[in-house]
Amino acid sequence: MSKLPVLSAREVILFLTRKGFKIVGRKGSHIRLKKKNKVTAVVIVPYYNEIPPGTLSSIIRQSKLSRNEFMEYFTKKTPKRPEK
Repeated sequence: MSKLPVLSAREVILFLTRKGFKIVGRKGSHIRLKKKNKVTAVVIVPYYNEIPPGTLSSIIRQSKLSRNEFMEYFTKKTPKRPEK
């Protein structure tokens, strides 16, 4: 199993919204996202600069997405812009 990357809450929330989650609430430094399919998934993301690996693992589990799907998104190489 590969090591989880160090991510900010902003990066995780952007990923989840691209996967169909919507922000439904906030209480203090925690943001609640929800996705309705056959089964409703609710994910709580703490709005931190760096999310600890254990918390990130819990977010992946709550979202009912595969760890591989998560890792592929964050390990993709973004194409570099050509220099002028």
